[in-house]
Amino acid sequence: MLFKSLPLFLLLPFNILIALAIAPVSQALNHNLNQPSSLVPPSTILTYHGGPILNGPSPISIYLIWYGSFYQKDRAPITDFFASFSNPTAKTTTVATWWNTILSYKDKAGNSVSSKIRLAKQLGDVKYSLGKNIKRAQITTYVKNKIDTKLLPSDPNGIYLVLTSKDVVVEQFCMNSCGFHSSIVTSTKRRLVYAHVGDPAVQCPGLCAWPYAIPAYGPPGQALVAPNGIGTDGIIMNIATVLAGATTNPFMSGYFQGDALAPLEAVTACPGIFGAGAYPGYPGDLKVDKMSKASYNAYGVNGRKFLLPTMWDPVQINCKVVT
Repeated sequence: MLFKSLPLFLLLPFNILIALAIAPVSQALNHNLNQPSSLVPPSTILTYHGGPILNGPSPISIYLIWYGSFYQKDRAPITDFFASFSNPTAKTTTVATWWNTILSYKDKAGNSVSSKIRLAKQLGDVKYSLGKNIKRAQITTYVKNKIDTKLLPSDPNGIYLVLTSKDVVVEQFCMNSCGFHSSIVTSTKRRLVYAHVGDPAVQCPGLCAWPYAIPAYGPPGQALVAPNGIGTDGIIMNIATVLAGATTNPFMSGYFQGDALAPLEAVTACPGIFGAGAYPGYPGDLKVDKMSKASYNAYGVNGRKFLLPTMWDPVQINCKVVT
């Protein structure tokens, strides 16, 4: 347990049906956006349980902790990803338009999840203050300490995101999750949201960076070319999953299906789906860069290209692919 009264949320990896049979197959890609595919149980519906969501009009602030060693070439695409939420590009399919689906998630008062995401502050820990083999409970204490000592502000509309480098082993990472989000209570009795995502480049690229690496188990297929690097794109895909889950189900009482301790959430309800026509071993129809041959489905700032997971649309009642 991370915190006795605050059970954590497991973020099941996008390709869970390919790599590990640890969750029900609850995919909901609609091939023609009206008729469900053979992968989609008709019962796949995220229920609103009446609890709070991270709503607007205030932006959701990301407090990012780089734990371990990250090269600038790996950091830049991640910070550009966050910048892409608020900086429009001339392209039609962007990080911002992908996020628009989340606006359909509303609380009891009819307020939707905030449309704005901003990278508010960054901290680094190049000395590996917790070591290189970390328990989840240590991450809880680590984040709480940063807030209680005022290295990071206490922000009820914030997400405190710890990214660990490829040489750091985190409990359950690469085993039954590619990241997680949960909550803590600070010394001022505020309940805040935090999360973890690790770099899968060395430990489990086929699990947490698919389709940019071949999974150890499952249907055979060819790995796609990653626009920003296998590990970095794996991190970004899993950050996207964390953001969608943490904003719509921050305290285990928002939008989810199944067990509250291991729920299907806004993205994890649509595992392995990145484009139209997806099926086990195939992520769907994607864009391909003519020069680099990299596959992607969304544009960002500074010419970035990203692969973002499909999100459950509570209005259309399906997995809304990025188009």
